[in-house]
Order: sequence, then C-alpha cells, then structure tokens
Amino acid sequence: MKRHLFALLIASLSVSPAFAGAHVPWEYDGDSGPLKWGAIDPNFKSCGVGKRQSPINIETRDAEKGGLKPIQFTYLAGPAEVVNNGHTIQINLPNSGSARFDGMEYKLAQFHFHTPSEEKIDSMAQHMVAHLVHRAGDTRLAVVAVMFKLGKENKALKPIFDNLPQKEGLTAQLNEFNPADLLPGDPTYFAYVGSLTTPPCTEEVKWHVMRTPLEISYAQLAAFKKLYKMNARPVQPLNGRRVQMLTQP
Repeated sequence: MKRHLFALLIASLSVSPAFAGAHVPWEYDGDSGPLKWGAIDPNFKSCGVGKRQSPINIETRDAEKGGLKPIQFTYLAGPAEVVNNGHTIQINLPNSGSARFDGMEYKLAQFHFHTPSEEKIDSMAQHMVAHLVHRAGDTRLAVVAVMFKLGKENKALKPIFDNLPQKEGLTAQLNEFNPADLLPGDPTYFAYVGSLTTPPCTEEVKWHVMRTPLEISYAQLAAFKKLYKMNARPVQPLNGRRVQMLTQP
C-alpha cells in the first residue's frame, strides 16, 4: 500500500497524465484551473483546504538566517528521457545520482519546467523554473527549484530545448545528461515545507529554492512556450510557516 501511495505522489509531482490527466482533467486556467482543483475531485481536497501549500512568495527579510547546511549534491551524468506529458516537459533520470538534505540521501528521479517560475522571491518571479524531484524510501519527497532569467543560451539545456517532443505522449532520448550543470554556483537557498504544486497537492514535501537564477535565451524560452504558454500555479498563503535561508560564513 505504501508503495502504491508513493507512486501516486511521484506521478502527481511530475504531472503525469497517467494519474492527473486520465483520471480527472485539470488545467492551469478556466473551470479546471488552480482555483477549482480542490473541488473537481475528492482526492484533490488538499489543493483547496491545505495549509502548507506550494509554491510560495519568499520574503528575504523574513527568512530565518542560519541553521542550514549547503546541500550535498552527488549528481552523475547518465541517460535521460525527455517526455511531453501533457502539462510540461519532463526529463526522467534513471541513474543520475542523489542529493543529501538534513543528513538524508534522496535519489534524483526527474526534473520538469514551469513558466513563469511558480516560486517568487521578494514578490518577483523569473521567466522559468526547473523542479528537480528527489525521493527517499517510500514516502519522502524533496524538490530543488532552480529559476531561469532571460540572457545567454543555456548550453546544458540545449540538447533538451533543441529536441522538445511536440505532442503529448511523445518522447526523446538523450545518451547523456548531467543535472549538475543545472546548479548555480551560488549555494544559497531557501528551505520550507510545502506541497506538490499539482493535484492532488499532497503536503509534507521538502522544498529548497535556489536564490540565484541561471540564464536561458529568448529562443529557448519561446520553444517551451510554444508548447506550454503558462503552466504555473499561483503562490499560496504562507500560513505562518517557517522559511529558512542558508547564509555563508
């Protein structure tokens, strides 16, 4: 049973049509948009009534300084599968290493994109965000959010954005991709406990939002927006949650 429930959590965070789309349609606007998610299916109740929902707006001045350690990334280059799943472009990483959060190792499973960035820092969104999804055991999930602003072409993402599957269900294979190339040089991040940002919006997900954005070109952003013009959930109330910020000595 635990493995079954965890499979649903992973499917939800990766917005897989096998669960989220085929079971109950949901979208990013209209009658099936974020404001309606909590009412369109009993399993999505947390989307409407949850008190620890994601994404959030992070106010730098209010974040608790200290108490965090740098994330220990041990990412590896490996094969990757690029999937158009009907809500975003997702890159499955069957063997690309792990990261350590709070002393516990989480295996990197996949990453996917939202535009604009779902997270905001000091009320400012960036043009895009990648959510790197990690798992530990049967129930624990941790996400690293890396934002992107317009600028130079992102060479790490070039093989992905040059070969985006154009229709839902289509895939492309990469012989090698190194997720370490997606990490900013600045290790500063914000940490809080939130939820999946797609139905069923399950809570108790550990979030780590990198402060410094990377760059993508206008052409790369346009290639994604041709498929998904907007696929970001609005920010959710903080409801008194603790937000921490890594500070360097």
